[in-house]
Amino acid sequence: MPPRISWCRVTTDAAPAPVTHGRVLKIALPIVLSNATVPILGAVDTGVVGQLGQAAPIGAVGIGAIILSAVYWIFGFLRMGTAGFTAQATGQKNRAEVAALLTRALMIGLAAGAVMIVAQAPIFAAAFRISPASAEVEGLARQYMAIRVWSAPAAIALYGITGWLIGQERTRAVLVLQLWMNGLNIALDLWFVLGLGWGVPGVAAATLIAEWTGLGVGLWLCRAAFRVPDWRDWARVFDRAKLIRMARVNTDILIRSLMLQAMFISFMFLGARFGDVTLAANQVLLQFLEITAYAMDGFAFAAEAIVGNAFGAGAVQQLRRGALLTSFWGLVSNIALAGVFWVFGPAIIDVMADVPSVQAEARIYLPYMVAVPIIGVLPWMLDGIFIGATRSADMRNMMILSLGIYLVALWLLLPGLGNHGLWLAFLVSFVARGVTLLARYPALERAAGQGAVG
Repeated sequence: MPPRISWCRVTTDAAPAPVTHGRVLKIALPIVLSNATVPILGAVDTGVVGQLGQAAPIGAVGIGAIILSAVYWIFGFLRMGTAGFTAQATGQKNRAEVAALLTRALMIGLAAGAVMIVAQAPIFAAAFRISPASAEVEGLARQYMAIRVWSAPAAIALYGITGWLIGQERTRAVLVLQLWMNGLNIALDLWFVLGLGWGVPGVAAATLIAEWTGLGVGLWLCRAAFRVPDWRDWARVFDRAKLIRMARVNTDILIRSLMLQAMFISFMFLGARFGDVTLAANQVLLQFLEITAYAMDGFAFAAEAIVGNAFGAGAVQQLRRGALLTSFWGLVSNIALAGVFWVFGPAIIDVMADVPSVQAEARIYLPYMVAVPIIGVLPWMLDGIFIGATRSADMRNMMILSLGIYLVALWLLLPGLGNHGLWLAFLVSFVARGVTLLARYPALERAAGQGAVG
């Protein structure tokens, strides 16, 4: 049963917090608000370089940000694994392990960022070989990335801090952190580019400063953890069994995430077979999916925290109620989004694409995107539930099975149905992910009841 969380301290003198609708919303809503700042920042980044009156700077910032985000995304396991481990240690009322987890996450993040700085030349060369650009765009993008890469240690370490805060249900702190970083980034964008005329390097410098100061704010939010000696209990921090378990879970999550990314990449590549108009229409509709993911993150993160807390405490009934309540709110949210997409989807398409042929094509496939939020609730929420319980082997294995089902669906549907078959196979992938994980849920509850971890 969960202890009371007071910033970074874990205390055990209070009655267990019940799993209620209010608790779910208290965790989820700050994440939803936090995510809402992300597209705003992207729009400002694009807008300020757009004021330079040339196309190349816009493309350079876009491709540079995509490359760095893709590389940083590889380390997303640090957020997910840290959230699950921290929630379980909190449920076990193990303050020392909660503090040690923060130290481990920071060490991994800072070390990974340092490796990125050292290996930046081959990473960037490989990226431009895969996604070539004009000489002017590539030159500006390299300027952008050469500046931003120096904040890689901060950016990756922040994954660990974010997961650590989520594991303790401190999502308001996550909101504060994101508001600081994105707000400062936007202000510096305007100053450096429009005020000082620094162009593309100014956008990169703004992000670099925002990420390093964001790490400082994150550490300040975790300040209470550093007031007790547990965070530097090196015997615990470097405990061999815990490090092996952490490596195993993070590796499983990484493998699962790479396979999931392969599904999305294949969707885009296969869509290109049907012409530029269809490819553009698919890309426009995938922006609806991004909106859905931003909304679902809040409830999936709530599941990570509540389920992980209950799993660590061995409280099966609390775990089940947490899984049900977070999933209920995820479903409510996605039904609402599906309704918005159905009613306002054509207007949203017109805003995102002003090419009549792309608008018409996107309308044809809009019903598939309306279905995604409803079908996607199960896999999205089960991902959060399994992350909280650190049942990473199940996540990896069920993703392997789901990828196989998706490939079979492509083989059967693509030749005769074209882009409709591609969308149907995409929907099948969501169903496969949800059903396969759901089949493993009883084992998760049994493990919680037996006090098993991982």
